[in-house]
Amino acid sequence: MIIVIINMGLLKYFRAKSGVKVGDIMTRNFVSVKPDTSLKDCAREMIKKRVGSLVLKEDQKLYGLITEKDVIWALTKSQNLNKIKAKDISSRKVATIKPGADLYEALERMKKLKFRRLPVVVDGNVIGMLTLKDILKINPALFTNINEVEKIKEETEKLRRIKGSKWVKDGMCEECGDFNVLYKVDARLLCEQCKDAI
Repeated sequence: MIIVIINMGLLKYFRAKSGVKVGDIMTRNFVSVKPDTSLKDCAREMIKKRVGSLVLKEDQKLYGLITEKDVIWALTKSQNLNKIKAKDISSRKVATIKPGADLYEALERMKKLKFRRLPVVVDGNVIGMLTLKDILKINPALFTNINEVEKIKEETEKLRRIKGSKWVKDGMCEECGDFNVLYKVDARLLCEQCKDAI
C-alpha cells in the first residue's frame, strides 16, 4: 500500500511532464550478478552492497531482476540456497524504461505495475536502475508529505474500525489475554485498552 501512496504523492508532484529525464537521476552503479549465480551468493551480495534487488545480466543484456522478496520466497520452498540459481526464480518479463523517458512516465509505470524499481535499458543493454529512492532524492520533502498522508489514512481506518465496535460481554481479550469488558472490533473481542490502541 505504501508503494501506491508514494507513487500517488509523487505523481501529484510531477502532475504532467516534469522535464526531468530518467537518465538524469537513475543509479548508474547498480549491483548486478550473472543469471547462474546461486541464491546464497545473491543474498550475500545484497547484504554486502546494502541493496534490495539485483539485476541479472550477461554481456550487458538484461536477463532478469531478483529482489529480497524472491530470496525470502525461495527460503520457504528450500533451505539449500546453494542449489537454486538466480535465473530459476527471477522474473523473466521485466518492466523497463528508457533513459530519455520523462520521470512522470516512469512513475506512471511504477504505479500501474506496483513496482518500486525499473531497470533502465537501451537496445536491450541495461545501463542503470531507477528506484523510488532515486526519485525521492529530487525533493526529500515529498517523503514527509507522503508519510503524513499515510498517517491520516491509518487513523481514518482505525476510526472506521472502532466506530463499528460495541460492548459485547465480559471475557478474555483476544489481543492481550486480560479478563475485562470486551468490545467487538472487526470480528474480534478486545478490551477497551486494546480497542483504543488499534
